[in-house]
Amino acid sequence: MNLSSPSSLNTPPSTERIHVLQVIGNAIVGGMETWVERLIARLPSERFAFTALCPFESPFTDRLRALDTEVLIAPMPDDPPWSTIQMATALVNSGGIDLLHAHLPKAHLLAGLVGSLTGKPVLATVHGRQLTTLDLEVHRAAGSHLSVVCKQSYFHALGLGVNAGYLSCETNGVDTDVFQPRPAGAAGLRASFGLMPDTPLVGYVGRLSHEKGPEVFIRAAMLLRSRLPQAHAVLVGEGPMEGELRELVQRFGLEEHVHFAGMRQDMPAVYNELDLLVSSSHSEAMPLAMMEAMASGLAVVATRVGGVPDIVEHGQSGWLVAPGDFEDIAGRSAWLIEDGTTRRRMGERARQRAVERLELDDSVARVAQLLSRLVRPRGESQRRVVPVGAATARAPVVSVVNHAEPAPVRRRTSLPRSGTQ
Repeated sequence: MNLSSPSSLNTPPSTERIHVLQVIGNAIVGGMETWVERLIARLPSERFAFTALCPFESPFTDRLRALDTEVLIAPMPDDPPWSTIQMATALVNSGGIDLLHAHLPKAHLLAGLVGSLTGKPVLATVHGRQLTTLDLEVHRAAGSHLSVVCKQSYFHALGLGVNAGYLSCETNGVDTDVFQPRPAGAAGLRASFGLMPDTPLVGYVGRLSHEKGPEVFIRAAMLLRSRLPQAHAVLVGEGPMEGELRELVQRFGLEEHVHFAGMRQDMPAVYNELDLLVSSSHSEAMPLAMMEAMASGLAVVATRVGGVPDIVEHGQSGWLVAPGDFEDIAGRSAWLIEDGTTRRRMGERARQRAVERLELDDSVARVAQLLSRLVRPRGESQRRVVPVGAATARAPVVSVVNHAEPAPVRRRTSLPRSGTQ
């Protein structure tokens, strides 16, 4: 079974340059934005051109422009206004857009409307663990192709009745050259908090929001301190729960042991200062921060959600625990800190797994092939008429032999920013 090569897309890619409109439903510093940024940076400019439509200006839009991507701003509320629909439709018709690529449900809604009006194909990458109701409704109404990032999401979509011909799985990847084991710097993360170089340091890297479970990490840190008073914990990232989390730290009396690092632009160096990474998420698909930590040679303790079990080998490259189980997180973290031999062995295995199975270039090449297949050859009618039930009828998943040359990937300036994935 091939999850990323549905038979309905088995058309040779055009030799002409493909112009993709990236319709991006947010513009914060997060995992989705990092994924889009790396995709644009790595796809070969002789094969692909990009324009981005974002809901507001931010450092993320500045970085897209630094990648020679034209960025336009348009509001994307739950019910897109006619002005946004009209602007996007005019952009597609006048700008030579070949395909709309949406990220997040509101962007999928806008792209589905505009794709239906212009007859252009629509691809929606679902970055979360499950399809939302809005994603499913837009897919059924507009015939958009759904790309998910982990196997659990793929089978969830099939279970909802999505036709396998309109569904594929393109897993995330990590740059194993940027993120790799290196000696910790003398003036890095530990020094910024006044910690000694040999102070045990457990890290959380991600957005400080409910689905990521940062409150679980803090409760685990409280138990970890009772067992190993010399151990410290750090949260790297920002988000809406920061005030609540700081109050929790104060209530537990952890001000001297739990640190807030905020957003960091030196993430490869940050990982090199941690002894292990904890992922305490309540919901995940395929978290970039975890893959970066593994590529950096860190053992991980992670909740068993979404695509995480596909990344972490339980007992080999880290430990998997039940969602919300801060006691198990604390116990396994303490054990790894105390047993340096096992921690280093798990970190080495994590690095090996990242290099062998999670390489960013492979991930980008799969997306490039999908983009090429979705774009019809010039001269053919682009309007996609979807018969009633076509997007929901079940179809078998079959392997496809693609005779086209795999799209090369290009290496631009490395983009290590990922502190809120």
